[in-house]
Amino acid sequence: MSAANFMALEAINVSKRFAELQALDQVSLKLRQGSIHALLGENGAGKSTLVKCIVGFHNPDAGEVVVGERQQVIANPRDAHDLGIGMVYQHFTLIPNMSVLENLVLVRPHLPAVIDWKQERKTIDERMRKMPFQLPLDASVNHLAAGEKQKLEIIKQLLLDVKVLILDEPTSVLTPDEADDVLGRIRHMTREAGLSVLIITHKFREVMAYADDVTVLRRGKHAGSTRVAKVDVKELAEMMVGSEFTHTALARKMMAEQPVKLDIIGLDAEDDSGVRAVHGLSLRVKAGEIVGIAGVSGNGQRELVETLAGQRPSLSGEVRVMGETYTGQRRDLLRHRFHCLPEEPLRNAGVPRMSVAENLAFRHFDQPPCNWHGFLRRRMMAAAAAHAIADFKVHPPETRTALGDLSGGNVQRAILARELGEQPNVLVVANPCFGLDFSAVTEIHARIMAARNAGAAVLLVSEDIDEILELADRICVMSGGRLVFETTPDEADPIVIGRHMAGHIEGVQQQPDHREANHVH
Repeated sequence: MSAANFMALEAINVSKRFAELQALDQVSLKLRQGSIHALLGENGAGKSTLVKCIVGFHNPDAGEVVVGERQQVIANPRDAHDLGIGMVYQHFTLIPNMSVLENLVLVRPHLPAVIDWKQERKTIDERMRKMPFQLPLDASVNHLAAGEKQKLEIIKQLLLDVKVLILDEPTSVLTPDEADDVLGRIRHMTREAGLSVLIITHKFREVMAYADDVTVLRRGKHAGSTRVAKVDVKELAEMMVGSEFTHTALARKMMAEQPVKLDIIGLDAEDDSGVRAVHGLSLRVKAGEIVGIAGVSGNGQRELVETLAGQRPSLSGEVRVMGETYTGQRRDLLRHRFHCLPEEPLRNAGVPRMSVAENLAFRHFDQPPCNWHGFLRRRMMAAAAAHAIADFKVHPPETRTALGDLSGGNVQRAILARELGEQPNVLVVANPCFGLDFSAVTEIHARIMAARNAGAAVLLVSEDIDEILELADRICVMSGGRLVFETTPDEADPIVIGRHMAGHIEGVQQQPDHREANHVH
């Protein structure tokens, strides 16, 4: 059998059920040796479940996994590692306060009682020279940029000599330049070293540019597999959602001069380790305007959004809504109709063990009709939640399901249902479509635009340049906790924006740390 037809890994008729949910129904996938295979599908389609069955996090109810043309029983991730299967997860699994070297050593499954760090450094330094990415071994993970952390996660697996590498949304935190660099080098390794790669992605451009084969899942079933060279984006979209998908046009209402609704003045904030993350940031957002803030993860965006949401105290500065002081306390959120979707909504905007209905009621649990003389009216809460779940297509559509039992994309939908379910005065959203499939992205973008057209001041923080270009009326770039660049969608150059995001613009000075120089109007 030629190398081009040798299967590095096969999943054959894999099924998996969770209680009443049939997550996978006889799904099959074939990964050719030395190739990149893309796995596409809407949220809840079964992509993550299939991958977790392959690497041993879940035991399938039926079906088999074949590695190197031999059927294998993979009971846990250690078994997968022993078979040469490694996985890079969507969220980093690095040890933040340790160095690159320490992270690379400690990931090994078998370690001696006493580690010879001098020998480990020598060995890893030699092997690092053959890696597709180079990183300083003494650098603290805390000080690495998001792109460098993603590269470190990949290097961790390559140093374990994996033959099959599974990547879950590997470019979600990367600039366009970094994404092309990472995927280009991975593709080179498949050609030169015979590495076989299975990549979960929502980005059609990446599939068409870098993948050899693609498999599409739909509602837990196999919707089709094909060589990428034989298919186009339209055909892939139809495989994902069939005839159900209709594109919602983003009608941008022209606005006359509007008042400033959100005024951020000289804001300073620290990160969790006490390091200054936001430096004297000032920004004004008018009614009926979307201001997009682009930036690579880790440049103060999370701290900015959490400060505005009242989840993180500011060191100094002021926030005003319609000219009135805004403190971020619950009474201000309700009075000003200040709605916010922070990053990682399961951790920052919801309670995993509480039901979807209870999470959707957070804004109004103490007000009629959800509350009557201090008593919760759970039937009213459930009825309101059922309407929101149907409107935002949360799956499974059960009000009593614990929020933490939903897939990442459906958690995102549920919190969006709460924050966009009524007309906001100010709307702050961070990566609102992170992990959502393209049909859901179109729907959410339309809802954000509708809020803008109804007069909301919208602050959109996103690591997706395409999202910002599509939605924003003004575009700012945040780097090192400061706003370092501003443009309009008509004048924007994605490459220039990406380089500002990565801090790679020569001759560009970051703005000083004071209100006048850093106040974008």
